[in-house]
Amino acid sequence: MNFQRIAAVAVSFACSASLASETLQPPWGKEENLGQKMIMESTSICTDGKGHYVVVSPEEERGGDQLYYGDGKTFFLVPSLPFTSGTSFLEPRFFNKSANPSFRGQDWRVVSEVELDRKAKTCAVRCGEKNIPLNLMEAVPGAEILRKAAYAPNPQQFAPYALLRDTKGNYYFVDKGARTTDQKNYRVFIGPRGALKPQKMTNVISDSEGEIFSTKKGDLRLVLDKAKTSVWIENTKKSLELRQVPVEENLPLIYNDLGVYEGIRLGTPCDDQ
Repeated sequence: MNFQRIAAVAVSFACSASLASETLQPPWGKEENLGQKMIMESTSICTDGKGHYVVVSPEEERGGDQLYYGDGKTFFLVPSLPFTSGTSFLEPRFFNKSANPSFRGQDWRVVSEVELDRKAKTCAVRCGEKNIPLNLMEAVPGAEILRKAAYAPNPQQFAPYALLRDTKGNYYFVDKGARTTDQKNYRVFIGPRGALKPQKMTNVISDSEGEIFSTKKGDLRLVLDKAKTSVWIENTKKSLELRQVPVEENLPLIYNDLGVYEGIRLGTPCDDQ
């Protein structure tokens, strides 16, 4: 299992993940100087007419754009992907089978994007292979919505870390806190596809040989070395060998089929599609 790639998946969400109650300063701040006013003037807002809005704002440091998504009252930051203009985002719930499975270390089959043409005044969001046309709002009413709204970090609190399976089809899934302050907060889920259940955690041990996630039901011994086998030990008696399942190649499975993330919002423009 490529744990560096797994970490990269987590970071793509964790870079701005936090609780929705926290607030952010929008790129245009309070429009107190010429630079901030120019950012506001260059920010576009698109809507589906059903109370969902996508904000595309210039991002000075990267030289591209930054996305926000929300209901017009609160907008959540959409984490940007490296090597992009900023309008592409990780969206594991939607799959684009025709996209490149590996480009610059990223599986683009699980990447969606907002398509904005300011000159043609067109806007749309692509979720996997699904295209949803949006309406580009006029500057004045759009700016009024932006000024009145609150801005928050991405709402995700956990990101996938490891996935394993036994010979009977039961999955053993581990995720960890997405925020920097929660990096040592792990959760373990066990069960058949669509019905994984959270386990009560009692301890986590991590060293050069791997990790042990202790739960009330047993211990999940996760080994970093591919040549060695990860095991599930139940009540210190029954030992069951597990097969590692690459997280980065199975994000659609994790988000759509395991049941762990059923109904959660990822804070992306595909949340309501």
